[in-house]
Amino acid sequence: MKVVPVIISGGAGSRLWPASRQSHPKPFLKVADGHSLIQHTVLRAASIPDVVELVTVTSTGHLFLTKDVFDELDSVVLPRTFLLEPEGRDTAAAIAAATVHTKATQGPDAVLCIFPADHMIGDLPAFQTAMSRAIEQAQQGRIATLGITPDRPDTAFGYIEAEGEKVVRFVEKPNAETAKSYVASKRFFWNAGIFCFKAQVMLDEMAAHCPEVINAVLDSYDNARVSHGEHVASVELASEHFAMAPRISLDRAVMEKTHNLSVVPCEMGWNDIGSWNAMAELVPADGSGNRIRGDVHVVDTVGSYISSDKRVIGTVGISDLVIVDSPDALLVASRDRVQDVKKLFEGLKAAGHEAHLLHSTVHRPWGTYTVLEESERFKIKRIEVKPGGRLSLQMHHHRSEHWVVVSGTAKIVNGDQELLLTTNQSTYIPCGHKHRLENPGNIGLVMIEVQSGEYLGEDDIVRLEDVYGRT
Repeated sequence: MKVVPVIISGGAGSRLWPASRQSHPKPFLKVADGHSLIQHTVLRAASIPDVVELVTVTSTGHLFLTKDVFDELDSVVLPRTFLLEPEGRDTAAAIAAATVHTKATQGPDAVLCIFPADHMIGDLPAFQTAMSRAIEQAQQGRIATLGITPDRPDTAFGYIEAEGEKVVRFVEKPNAETAKSYVASKRFFWNAGIFCFKAQVMLDEMAAHCPEVINAVLDSYDNARVSHGEHVASVELASEHFAMAPRISLDRAVMEKTHNLSVVPCEMGWNDIGSWNAMAELVPADGSGNRIRGDVHVVDTVGSYISSDKRVIGTVGISDLVIVDSPDALLVASRDRVQDVKKLFEGLKAAGHEAHLLHSTVHRPWGTYTVLEESERFKIKRIEVKPGGRLSLQMHHHRSEHWVVVSGTAKIVNGDQELLLTTNQSTYIPCGHKHRLENPGNIGLVMIEVQSGEYLGEDDIVRLEDVYGRT
């Protein structure tokens, strides 16, 4: 038997702003143990027997960040494939791409296990038992889905109605009264979005129920650009074909229509981390019901979630609030309105505010940069380049730059010069000069960059050469 876990990593995680941004979304958020949500998903997936390949569906823009967090997991040694969507077309297209790829590489009888990248599961043995049962059903030609036994009425989840292991219907997110009736009936389970099926079984179902999706994805996969490394492959799906796939979820495209579906009821400490209240549940409560992360000091404060990355937070006389402080943005919300954080995110996006898109620390294929200070005609950045990392050969029309090495070794192209700088050494790059920064060493390179000029936007970059294909 061949088992292929598929991690679906997409979306902006808008309800978890300001920690989640479009360029650094929810799957990359770290929890108390230091691992990100997607890393926890990888570790769970790797614990399933008979895994032959790990497939991740993500966007081209998140490829290098995803690779980096996977590389941090030394205990997971599996062939990895990244299927790169040119744009998000919802879960039907993403899962179709994974299914087409799995049949091509592992055969029609390989069993796919679909996992959202941003869930937490507290009981690993219970998860493994449920997955074993789901894989058994998939081997018998069924599509198996995990149904989470609800411990409360909740309007944030979809539900599955079942008789034994037979699925009766999928139900969209209900109102409060309906959710209460679902839980009381004992016939309904939360829909976790975790599925198991043979590759050919899903391809046949899609051909019957959503042919436009599977046909567009097949064309996109057949025309994809593929690159191979050591135990790693990237498949960049062809954009002109992928764009023809209807934007629809797998639930609506297949699960609500098929008669070949079964449910595996389970209780495994599942949390979909869909809001700040869900994130708060990962932090133990104190005697006043507060859940606190970071340097937080409270007086007469009850029932609140308060999180700080760096700054001290002090509260006096508040209750039932969510307070999340990040280096460049602060959220204050009532705990009963956390689902509406998405409206705040969408408002920032509509206004063109950069806070919906980027953190003050921005990840790039070669490392990261952090904006330390910014004004009308200058910007100061902390730049960290990974060992072997190499920025593009580039130039700017509107700004000059000073580079100072803090630690490590920098190999620099500055006009016609090639320099090797170490700690406390610097160089000045005039406006219009071609330049490149590279880390030739075995440790991280840390630099301070001071930009000055009439325009300091990130789009004032003319890339002349780039090893990451961004020219």
